[in-house]
Amino acid sequence: MKDYKIIIIDFGSQYTQLIARRVREIGVYSLVMPSSINPQEIKKIKPDGLILSGGPESVTSTQSQRINKGLIDLEIPILGICYGMQTLSNELGGEVINSDIHEFGHAEISLKNNSPIFKNIHSKNNVLDVWMSHGDKVNVLPKSFEVIASSKDCQIAGFQSSDKKIFGLQFHPEVTHTNQGKEILSNFVFDICGCKKNWSTKDIINSMIQDVKTKVKDDKVILGLSGGVDSSVVAMLLNKAIGSQLICIFVDHGLLRLGEVEEVMTTFKDLGIDIRLSKASDIFISRLSGVLDPEKKRKIIGNTFIDVFEKEAKKIKNVDWLAQGTIYPDVIESSSDDHNSSVIKSHHNVGGLPERMNLKLLEPIRQLFKDEVRKIGKELETPNHILSRHPFPGPGLGIRIMGEVLKERVGTLQKADKIFIDELKKNNLYDSLSQAFVVYLPIKSVGVVGDERRYEDVLALRAVETVDFMTAKWAHLPYEFIGKVSNRIVNEISTVSRVVYDCTGKPPATIEWE
Repeated sequence: MKDYKIIIIDFGSQYTQLIARRVREIGVYSLVMPSSINPQEIKKIKPDGLILSGGPESVTSTQSQRINKGLIDLEIPILGICYGMQTLSNELGGEVINSDIHEFGHAEISLKNNSPIFKNIHSKNNVLDVWMSHGDKVNVLPKSFEVIASSKDCQIAGFQSSDKKIFGLQFHPEVTHTNQGKEILSNFVFDICGCKKNWSTKDIINSMIQDVKTKVKDDKVILGLSGGVDSSVVAMLLNKAIGSQLICIFVDHGLLRLGEVEEVMTTFKDLGIDIRLSKASDIFISRLSGVLDPEKKRKIIGNTFIDVFEKEAKKIKNVDWLAQGTIYPDVIESSSDDHNSSVIKSHHNVGGLPERMNLKLLEPIRQLFKDEVRKIGKELETPNHILSRHPFPGPGLGIRIMGEVLKERVGTLQKADKIFIDELKKNNLYDSLSQAFVVYLPIKSVGVVGDERRYEDVLALRAVETVDFMTAKWAHLPYEFIGKVSNRIVNEISTVSRVVYDCTGKPPATIEWE
């Protein structure tokens, strides 16, 4: 079979890797390249199509990134998305302006003409719901181009030159909020670029295993195993690839869920994986004393993890590699390297340890999203009670406690979180949610228990639905269920007087509170 592939040219959008993931999801291999790449390098790769990502810059700025005109001259089908459409327009002789009216979020577009990129797209009265995120807009079309979509505030929301196989979309087909966005990308990949399916979960696994074997050879690898989906799938993958060369270290920082230490240790020992426990809760709690700022807490937890992990790792001789369960959302939220995107929060997996220990870094699932990781984990026969778990942050409950992290607050939060999760499972709601947890708020509220006044802590319930964790909707849990959870928490935990529910999506909020 021909080695079909699509290259995504990255202009710094936080959705860039999501485009790549969507292309892989529809069955064609994709890879991301920086906007600075030389057209000759692209030519050597022989892609079947190019997709230009969005980006945070303005095309009207003299300092902004531009598409290399040589890419257009390669005569490969091109799809420009948002900023990608605007830089295409500029280079082809069109005009982009700063618009007085910006479009962020939901918008409706009217489909014009009979464009192949909208083939078999079902719309009512030629109107389609899409997701916009732009301030600039194309004001004048390049020569020989035609409009294929318009919105109320953006007359050129899509254009094409079907002869040249060049298309531009001002909206984002890669996000789930765009209706039939996946089908639009499929039209580009299959009909316009002429690709056929050649990429599956088994292909990804085989490629990663081969890559690990080629890199590692006979070396030893240590993995910081948290028991979450990402690091657990990495453990299963590395165990399949290199077997006994893998040693896992599980650091108990005292900020884990109730009963988690025992569950993780038992699970991986039963799988025959070498896992070693480091009990370090006292040192973590001690170092967090008096710290209120969320970024400082993350960094203290991350640095303390490095100290503890390094001490444990030094007990193992002749180790050359450090493996981590970093996935793409971790990378884009914590690093702006090779991007012009913003740093949202520091991440415990990014940086630090490899340099200190003179180890080489192994991150086999770095380019994948959470749902892809789960698919791979299922194929690798990762235990379902691990695979179906909701994401849990590396800093643990330390960033679900607003304000100072105290041992008593950790205990309160652990008990409340267990009640929430147990009730979700009991009511068959857990698997329909992407993530659910409880947040400790550093405030007190008056309550009445029996005939007595109670002035105690306030907790918040958080539950979201998402596909890729790049955007998320707050979950509309039944009122009766929320009431039941609230009653149980207040009745069973004497240090809590009030429970509230978080109804904020991402954006504008992040999923975690800190």
